[in-house]
Amino acid sequence: MSNDELKQRVCDAIDRRAEEIIGLGEQIRQHPELGFKEVKTARLVDETFRRIGLSPKTGLALTGVRADAPGRAGDGPTFAVLGELDGLVVAGHPEADPQTGAAHACGHNAQVAGLLGAAMGLLDAGAMEHLAGRVAFFAVPAEEYGDIEWRVKQARAGKLEFLGGKPELLRLGHFDDVDLSMMIHTTSRPEDGKAGVPASNNGCVVKTVRYVGRASHAGGAPWNGINALYAAQIGLMAINAVRETFRDEDTIRVHPIMTHGGSQVNVIPGEARLETFVRGRTLEAIIDADRKVDRALKAGALALGATVEIETLPGYMPMTCDTRMAEYFRANAARLVGEEHYRQIGHRTGSTDMGDLSQVMPVLHPYIGGAKGSGHGADYHIVDKPLAYVAPAKALAMMVIDLLANGAAGARDVLKLAKPPMTREQFFAFQRSMARREVYEGA
Repeated sequence: MSNDELKQRVCDAIDRRAEEIIGLGEQIRQHPELGFKEVKTARLVDETFRRIGLSPKTGLALTGVRADAPGRAGDGPTFAVLGELDGLVVAGHPEADPQTGAAHACGHNAQVAGLLGAAMGLLDAGAMEHLAGRVAFFAVPAEEYGDIEWRVKQARAGKLEFLGGKPELLRLGHFDDVDLSMMIHTTSRPEDGKAGVPASNNGCVVKTVRYVGRASHAGGAPWNGINALYAAQIGLMAINAVRETFRDEDTIRVHPIMTHGGSQVNVIPGEARLETFVRGRTLEAIIDADRKVDRALKAGALALGATVEIETLPGYMPMTCDTRMAEYFRANAARLVGEEHYRQIGHRTGSTDMGDLSQVMPVLHPYIGGAKGSGHGADYHIVDKPLAYVAPAKALAMMVIDLLANGAAGARDVLKLAKPPMTREQFFAFQRSMARREVYEGA
């Protein structure tokens, strides 16, 4: 059987399951959960894997679920296809969870539906009989790097080290046997077309900042206080002042939020807290911008005579998509949505923990449409369910065939040509080197 014939058989099997796949995506959309807390979603994935004959492992990096399907046509590499379990807090989203604020405003529900649909199609069509190596169907937690205060507490309690799902899974050894990986992200951007592959993505580090001043009566004796809120405001203004020193080609993004600005209005704030990412195109650019941001934050403490505690956390590494894998995807996308709807996407300035995997193995992180509105915005929603839920299932399954058919010749070719920039040991060493805590006394 040719690869094209096998792909058609698998796509037909996915079409027969289309309503079920869409239903799974909609069910996940209606029950959004935050990273490392995706208990209901993980349970649904586990139950679905078991129902189609797989034997998943659960509780990986708290909530991850992995189920393997061996090829029966010989030994070969392991190809992981991924879907992300988490939502994120989006104020004003009409479908946000009333308790947590979580919403699927980034399309991760469609990713998981596509992952499950790909598994269904490959197994229903008997495709594994024609493939070598192994497919790891992997639902992964916590791509959205939010809820930072809670995650730091989990790390200090010894439940986590890295605060993103994929690097934590990598640390725990759940990718040790994986040779290459991919996932498909939903997009709402018209310029991305119905399908496309980016060249690269920004990486980032994450910072939590605590200004400590001295509380006093705001009306009776404000001169006895040290206003931590004002110190934080000056730190924020100093960050804005250094933005003109960021080079355009480094695509630096710094976007702080204030998570605490005082306890009550008649008390000079004795504490203020910020969180921010420092994003950039390269590790060198991130490190340079990170140093400038620290300097700006210290300026706020110096101006008010406050103390600032700056904790820098390992974020996500810059991502580069494998060009050979992208060629396979382009051919499949043309078959699914038409060549005229495919786009070669340039550099994207958001960050993803697929970047961490890209440091140690070849990866692909394409986009498929079907959504409308602003990513991470209150107006984000799925408008084309077959495109958002079913097309990714087909595209993932077709990539599995491209890479693992014919004795896994496609995967072997990718691995032969790929040159990941780091070993796993080098990756861990670098990320750990970025973790630090500094206290600066402005008095």
